[in-house]
Amino acid sequence: MRYQKLENQEASWKWSYLIRKYREGEKITRYAENSLEESKVQELIECQNYPEKIEEWINNHLSADLPVKLDQAIRARRKRFFNAEKQSTKKKSIDLEYAVWFRLSRYSQKMKMTLSETIMYMIDERESKALYESQMTAMKAGLKNLLKK
Repeated sequence: MRYQKLENQEASWKWSYLIRKYREGEKITRYAENSLEESKVQELIECQNYPEKIEEWINNHLSADLPVKLDQAIRARRKRFFNAEKQSTKKKSIDLEYAVWFRLSRYSQKMKMTLSETIMYMIDERESKALYESQMTAMKAGLKNLLKK
């Protein structure tokens, strides 16, 4: 396994995930009766700071539809958590208008690069062009000075 499991942290993530799903109106318990479901959700809310009780609640009361989704969500959260520790693996995002993204995407495909590589390439090209222009300006000024003498 690539990412270490931290039981306390993951129990907290599970608790947050389940409470969010409940507030969004999803059924998180296996019970059909509303009053029983409400009491079990209240139990879960009270277990917030007790990782063992959260795990026990999940084993005893979780809806049959949720275990796979819960595992996927926790696995993704674990990956983001550990990748965020290093600057190089932390994901960043930018907002692009669709037309800009589309042109960048087409250019990336043409260059056989990722979007990030294409952006870096374009920045490098622009910096090289600016350096070249400043060198040309300096050379022109030098030539003018020589011709004046």
